Amino acid sequence: MCLAVPMQIAEISGLEARCSAKGVSRTVSLFMIQDRELTIGDWVLVHVGYAIQTITEKEARESWELFDQMLED
Repeated sequence: MCLAVPMQIAEISGLEARCSAKGVSRTVSLFMIQDRELTIGDWVLVHVGYAIQTITEKEARESWELFDQMLED
């Protein structure tokens, strides 16, 4: 099973972005979604250091709620 986590873009520099989620910040490659117009504040799904898809803030929040529920059990 592969897992991608929602992260919010904080900075963009070429094909890299600084993204954060739940207090964790990472440098993420935008190579796989370079055809999209991305701006600071956008949400992306990140898998092994690559942004693989854009998502809405609502989708990001719902994903984190599910992850939190899984960790409670």
